[in-house]
Amino acid sequence: MACRKALFLLLPALLTGCLDEAKTTNTTNTPPAVSISMVNLGQSLFEDISLSSDGNQACASCHDINHAFTDPDNSIPVSEGSVTGLFGTRNTPTIAYARFTPALHQELDEGELLWMGGLFLDGREDSLEDQAKRPFFNPVEMNNADVPSLINRLRSSPNATAFLAVFGSDALDPGKEEQALDQMTQAIAAFERTPLFSPFTSRFDQYLRGETTLTTQELEGMAMFVRADKGNCAACHVITRSANGEPPVFTDFSYDNLGVPRNTDTRFYTASFTDPGLAANTNVNDPLLNGKFRVPTLRNIEKTAPYMHNGVFTDLRTIVEFYNSRDTEPQRWGETEYPDTINRSELGNLKLSDREIDAIVAFMKTLTDQI
Repeated sequence: MACRKALFLLLPALLTGCLDEAKTTNTTNTPPAVSISMVNLGQSLFEDISLSSDGNQACASCHDINHAFTDPDNSIPVSEGSVTGLFGTRNTPTIAYARFTPALHQELDEGELLWMGGLFLDGREDSLEDQAKRPFFNPVEMNNADVPSLINRLRSSPNATAFLAVFGSDALDPGKEEQALDQMTQAIAAFERTPLFSPFTSRFDQYLRGETTLTTQELEGMAMFVRADKGNCAACHVITRSANGEPPVFTDFSYDNLGVPRNTDTRFYTASFTDPGLAANTNVNDPLLNGKFRVPTLRNIEKTAPYMHNGVFTDLRTIVEFYNSRDTEPQRWGETEYPDTINRSELGNLKLSDREIDAIVAFMKTLTDQI
């Protein structure tokens, strides 16, 4: 007990002192200059359902502020698009704290060349601007046929006047559709870079600032979270500050195949469905990376169920149980999509007790922003 107490007392110093070395390099593009008017326009465009094919879906439909910028319908593992009855195959990730995600790149880590960063779960876009374009044209999302179709909707949108005020009275003229798309996503990205998306207001942040205390269970969970011989969560969900001093966003932006079970919900997945993740990224295109997805932030994880790329888990405790016993109770978890590329060195048999599992879950709940 004395050793555990000593570790609890030491953790705040570790988190703000000698462990404050960034694990990743920030290689994001420098964001463009913005104005308050552009940010306000970006918010309006983010919430504009008229920009979808059926006039019923906006960015905010699947990235709801009251659900930590994820889909408010957590009863199903995927999201429904503008066209009724059409669904994607991936669980909608949060876009909270997305502005800290570096562009897709490779880093040498302990002799291994790793892919890091990139937006979407497979890293296929490098900037918030480019990420914002994709859903407009995805047939299972906002379902616009092409750029002219989208800009035509913008011309008759309630936000057309504000758009012209920000980007010029000729910004929506015929022949300027591609430029207008770039301007739309510039405004949306400006909104996504505001503190609304990354407020750092969780109890954990308050604890780091010395403004509150954590419970004994939460402190024990934090200890398990950082211990390499126990939870080892911090190996990927980095708990240290970035190189420029920002609080941790609880990801190293790397990619992993965790051996997540297939989702057997036949409404959305066939028995033979596989999602190659990073391997299908045209910038990578490497079958040795099949089933690898970018490590997500754990901030607001309490609010972002269901979990994993296929939404197979519905609660936090089950995730920790899976990490703990994937390899010791394979019959419980079932078949995975790409068994040959699974990370078998950092999870699968963590030997956590029930109490330690509960403690880790309690600690993760301290990462919920107080909005």
